[in-house]
Amino acid sequence: MQPAQDLDRQPKYKRIILKLSGEVLRNNATGDAIDSDVLETICREIKQIYDLGVQIGLVIGGGNIFRGLSGSTTRGVDRTTGDYMGMLATVINGLAIMDALEKNGITVRLQSAIPMEKLAEPFILRRATRHLEKGRVVIFAGGTGNPYFSTDTTAALRASEIGADILMKATKVDGIYDSDPAKNPNAMKIDHLHYVDALRERLQIMDSTAFSLCMDNKMPILVFSMRESGSILRAAMGERIGTLVN
Repeated sequence: MQPAQDLDRQPKYKRIILKLSGEVLRNNATGDAIDSDVLETICREIKQIYDLGVQIGLVIGGGNIFRGLSGSTTRGVDRTTGDYMGMLATVINGLAIMDALEKNGITVRLQSAIPMEKLAEPFILRRATRHLEKGRVVIFAGGTGNPYFSTDTTAALRASEIGADILMKATKVDGIYDSDPAKNPNAMKIDHLHYVDALRERLQIMDSTAFSLCMDNKMPILVFSMRESGSILRAAMGERIGTLVN
C-alpha cells in the first residue's frame, strides 16, 4: 500500500528507463542465478512508481547467468559467441521479471532485439512507445542485437529512442565514487558529475559508449543503490539520491 504522503505527490519524471544489473537477481549464498525473494522485492518497488503513472522501460543485464566479455577472457568462448550468449541471458531475466510483475498486477510487454517470436515481441520503436502510452511496462531484452555492446549501451540507446526523461541505473553501490569503494575505504562519493568528467576520469560505473551516447542526446543518468529500500520511488520523485550525471 502506498503511503498517503506519496499519493499526494507527483513524480518528477514521466517516462524513465530503469537499468538493472543482472547480478542484483543473484543469491550469492545459495548460488541461485535468479532469487525469487529479490525478484519480488524489485517488482514491488517498480509497482510503487507504476501506480503513480510513471511510464517505465526496463533493461536488465545478464551477468547473473553469463557475461560475454568475461566468458571470452576466462572461459575461452569466442567474444561474438559470448556476447550472443549474454543477450540470451537477458531474455531469460526479462521473462522472469515479466512473470513477477504480472503477478503484481502490472501489464508488461517483453521486446527483444533478437527475433524470437514465441517468447517476445520484436523491438519496434513505435510499438514500444505505444505500450508505454497505454500504461504498460516494456522490458527491452536481447541487448542491441549486436555483439560488442553492453546492456548499459542498450539502456542509453533505448532511453534516447523512446524520449525518456532520465536513465536510472540501479546498482550495488549508492552512486559514483572517485575510486573503487570496495578497494579504497577512503573513496569519496560524487553527488553530481558532468559527462565529460566521467569519460575523462574513466569511471567504470557505465562504459564509455553508453556515456557518450547519453552525452550526445543530453540524457541525464542517475546512479543509485538498489539495496536501499524505496530507492526507485525516491529517484522517480526527484529526491537527492545517488549520483546525477548530466
